[in-house]
Amino acid sequence: MSPTRRRGDALTTAIFQAVLNELAGSSFEELTFEKIASAAGTGKAALYRRWSTPAELVLAALSDPATGFGDPPAPPGTGSLRDDLIALLEHFVRALDEPRGRALLPLIAHRHRHPELFEQVHRLVVRPHQEVLLAVLRQAVERGEAPPGSLTPRVVSVGPRLILFQAWEGGLVDSREIASIVDEVLIPLTRP
Repeated sequence: MSPTRRRGDALTTAIFQAVLNELAGSSFEELTFEKIASAAGTGKAALYRRWSTPAELVLAALSDPATGFGDPPAPPGTGSLRDDLIALLEHFVRALDEPRGRALLPLIAHRHRHPELFEQVHRLVVRPHQEVLLAVLRQAVERGEAPPGSLTPRVVSVGPRLILFQAWEGGLVDSREIASIVDEVLIPLTRP
């Protein structure tokens, strides 16, 4: 008996998972519709009907709420800046260990090769997550835990950049490392 042909959402999910897995295992330069279609168990025509380039497909997969980063997490709302930052960075570390995160790493590492693609990834994936961090800092400012001057994109980017660097350098970041980044770097940056 042959397998049932997938259609609609099931096919789209399979395609998105395939593109993320393929990208995570190689590079954007090596990504082709042929490889993606084969990994998804479908024909190239199914991809060409929806996306005209691998870049469009990558953006669709990364911004999809089910397989990618489509829905940023809500601010944790613990009432503590430290606890909120730890919760968000732990969420980020978990995402980096999933296909969506492993696919994001080569795009960030080689952003100079595809600046237009990276700008779209930044707009669709990075910026919405930075907004969550800004919301956490805004709440901390309102509680008096942080000065208004800490509400800057540079301060917001420090934690995720340290996590990315640590992931590239030594693999998965553990909870002790996350707490150290928060306690030794982020909290001092946001002290009144």
